[in-house]
Amino acid sequence: MTAQHLPSDRTGDAARDEPRVRLFVENMAMFLADWGFPRMAARVLMVLMAADEERLTATELAERLEVSAAAISGAVRYLQQLGLVRRTPVAGSRSDAYEVPENSWYASAIIKGGLYQRLADLSDQGAQAAGAQGAGARRMTEMRDFFRFLDREVGRLLEQWETERGRG
Repeated sequence: MTAQHLPSDRTGDAARDEPRVRLFVENMAMFLADWGFPRMAARVLMVLMAADEERLTATELAERLEVSAAAISGAVRYLQQLGLVRRTPVAGSRSDAYEVPENSWYASAIIKGGLYQRLADLSDQGAQAAGAQGAGARRMTEMRDFFRFLDREVGRLLEQWETERGRG
């Protein structure tokens, strides 16, 4: 299945187009799934990203995606573990709502979770296990160095992004 393309709307002040929003959610979820992200979690994340509301309940998410509450439950649990979604109580209710954190969600989850540093550490363990010589050790050392580089540079990029975002 190939993603359908959305026509560009650069005006920024057009009325909300729900069919295009739904198409965006499905296209982005398909793209993320192609890269290994769980499809339902991607759909939930994109619905939350595209929602006019600041937060949505599991029932609202299930209705918008036309899926069961159980599918939403597993998806939000996964997203919470990554730090991409936060659960908040609904006042006067026993239910919860879910929201995307305001602070650079896409990168903060990687940095706060130490993903690149952890990958570098594991790569280093692999390089040491493979010994000082050989192609395996060379590849794992390069992988370690790459993830160390990403860890360092993504931190710098986030600082630059915060500066740029503050200008907007």
